[in-house]
Order: sequence, then C-alpha cells, then structure tokens
Amino acid sequence: MPNLTVAKFGGSSVADYAAMSRCADIVLSQPDIRVIVVSASSGVTNLLVDITQVSSVETRLLALQGIEDITFAVLDKLQHKEAVMPSIQALLQRLTTLVKQDNYKFSPAEKDEILSFGERLSSVLFSQVLLERNIAAYCFDVRQVMRTDSHFGKAEPDIKQIKTLCLEKLVPLLNHSVVVTQGFVGGNELLQTTTLGRGGSDYSAALLAEALTADVVQIWTDVVGIFTTDPRLTEQARCINELSFDEAAEMATFGARVIHPATLLPAIRQNIAVFVGSSREPNLGGTWIAKDVENRPAYRAIALRKSQTLITLKSPEMLHAAGFLTRVFDILSRHDISVDLVTTSEISVALTLDQGGMTTAFNCDIDLALSELEQFCDVSVERGLSLIAVIGNHLHSNEGVSGELFNTLERINMRLICHGASKHNLCFLVQDSEAVAVVKQLHNSLFAA
Repeated sequence: MPNLTVAKFGGSSVADYAAMSRCADIVLSQPDIRVIVVSASSGVTNLLVDITQVSSVETRLLALQGIEDITFAVLDKLQHKEAVMPSIQALLQRLTTLVKQDNYKFSPAEKDEILSFGERLSSVLFSQVLLERNIAAYCFDVRQVMRTDSHFGKAEPDIKQIKTLCLEKLVPLLNHSVVVTQGFVGGNELLQTTTLGRGGSDYSAALLAEALTADVVQIWTDVVGIFTTDPRLTEQARCINELSFDEAAEMATFGARVIHPATLLPAIRQNIAVFVGSSREPNLGGTWIAKDVENRPAYRAIALRKSQTLITLKSPEMLHAAGFLTRVFDILSRHDISVDLVTTSEISVALTLDQGGMTTAFNCDIDLALSELEQFCDVSVERGLSLIAVIGNHLHSNEGVSGELFNTLERINMRLICHGASKHNLCFLVQDSEAVAVVKQLHNSLFAA
C-alpha cells in the first residue's frame, strides 16, 4: 500500500486517558498512519509479571485489582464506555480465571497468555478513544497474523507466514479502517498465545511494517528521540536528528534504551525508515533512522551498559595450537550463553557477558559452563563492570579515531578495550562505580560545542 505508516505507542503513551488522547491527536494529524501497535498501559505488565511469579492467589488478586484500576480509570473517561465494556469484561474475566487457579507454578504457555492481557486491554481502550475522535478504528487481534514458534517467553516470528497472513487478513481492513493491534503478542500454529520477549512491541510494529511493505515505522515513547548519550547521565546530552541503520544498531546493541536491536532487523531488510519521538511533545521532532543519511560524523553517541561480567581463560595449550577457541565457544553455545566482546593474546582469551537482567537459571548455566572450562584452562571471573561504547563512523581508521578520543581514553582506567572489529564502535570496560563519570568525561570531550 502506498504511503503507509505503522505507528507504535509505548506504555507511557497509553498510560491513561490523557495520554491516549495525545496519541489520538498524532493519528488525526497523519492520515498515512493506518496500523497502530500498542503496548500495555504503564504499570500493567509489571503487575502481570507479579501474577506469574507468585503462588498466593490472594497476592495475585491484589495485582489483578491494580490492573482493573488502571483499566477502569480510562474506561470511565470514555463517552461511550458501554461500546467496549463487554470486551473489557470478557478479557478481565478470563484473566481472573487464570489468576484464581490454585497452581504453584504456571506453565510457560499460561504465563504468555497472562502477559498478553496488558496489550489486549489497551488496544480495546485506544480503539474506542479513536472512534470517539471520529477516526474509523478497528481493534484487531494480532494473534491472527503474528505467527511464531512455541518458544514461550521469547517466541521467534515466522516471517513468511506473517506476510501471508497479513495480506489475507489485515490488508483488506486498511481500505476503510485504522487498525489498532497489540505489540509483544503472537500465536503459534496451534493458536496458543506467545510473547516476543524484551522489546517485543517495537519488534511487532517493525514485523508488521515489513509484511505490509510500509514506508515508515514510528516509535512513540516518552523521550524526544535518541540522544548522544542517556540524558540521565549528563545534561549535555542532545537529541540526534538522524542515524544510519548501522549506527542505530550499534547503539541499540550496546545499551541505548529507546530502541531494541530486533526492531531494526525488519526495517533493514525492507529498507523502512524508522522514526522515534515523544508522544507527549510530538512538535519537538525526533530521530529518523534510515539506510542513507546526510551526515556521518566521526562520533555519533556514547552508550553505556552496566552489570557486565569479564571471564578470562588462560592456558599454555593455546600457544601455536588450533581448536582452543572452538572448544570454548562450543561449551558456551551448549549452555546458550551469548558473548559480547572478545580479545585474545598468545595464551589467554577474555570474554564479556551481559549480566544485567540475568535470571537464576541463566546464572546456573554460566556456573555449569565455567566448570567445564576449568577442566582444561584457568578461569577467572570479574563482575561489577560497565561496557562503554563510542558509536560513530570509520572508527577503525586514523581518519575517524582522532587524537581527542585516545587522549581522553589515556586518562581512563580501562579493564579491556575492543577496537577494529567494527568501523562503527570502540568498546571498553570500566568499573561500574566509575562508569557515569567516564561517560560524562568522554561526552564533554567528543561532543562539546
């Protein structure tokens, strides 16, 4: 379809009736927005997670009450709440049935169904907000088209199936309606509810845009675009007008919280422009992400990711020997452990792992992997580190890596540095306690006006 925009509104953008009304203003001002993907209202997903993690029915019911309070606060502001009351009541009744089960633990499939209710509720409410603004809106169940595998909690989408189903079930609706649907949620071939994991709502919007060959994906959130670094770290951070796909991917990978790396994959495959802006202040502009940009400065941004683990493996067997790294990465792969940075010397290799958000099970996998590694090499583990990435262009060449960067780095106590693997980033590790000060120092040196 020509001039098609898919807009995603995050949790803060649909937090309450006033926030939804601001999003309705954006939709009214942009006729090209034909598909809208919504997150759960702020706070709802956390309550749903609480429900899945506790065994006490009484505690679950308290969380359910919080979800109902957020839902009915919006419902009560609608002019015609009776139009959506049956749908809301049906969703809450099903959720109540799940909550009241006297289970010690929910199955993975039940957890995903429970976690889906936030988006399912907000999509019904936002559709009615649009209808009351004279926008022909239709609430569409994304599980009809967002086909995934059965890896509950982090389901993988079936790209071909999604496209086929979108052409069959979604495209016919776009001629006469603005479609409102759910992010984060999918369905397997058995029509069981699945979820796409962290960043799932943004990813959903990009997948739908790819299937519909849209021109633009808009990500509306609570910040005015993507900044040169996290504005919470320094007042000197400023919004970036444009980013290339390569730059944005590096920023997302190394800690920029505004956009998730998976979101960019469909956009890159289909060459769809991505816009990131604030639904609270849409007039302030935002950040455009595209394949081609007008300017590619040496330094674009600084990303920070805390809670990193550094593992150093040392063995004389590495000297002039083949197969050592193959053996190491085979063990890590079998335990589903992903490595970020790697540096090597003649008899040692250093690896970094992202410890942030690790589950107890994941920590157990690391312990098992380390036990295997200790069978043939010395292993040391350091925690409490932060990964800082300088994002830019041609950082692998003398032209890009100018003296000001290395002059600044000389004054920083680094534990590890990784440079040359990518022309778009230079990464290093510092102590968590020093990370914010280092980011401020680097930002002042590289981005001072």
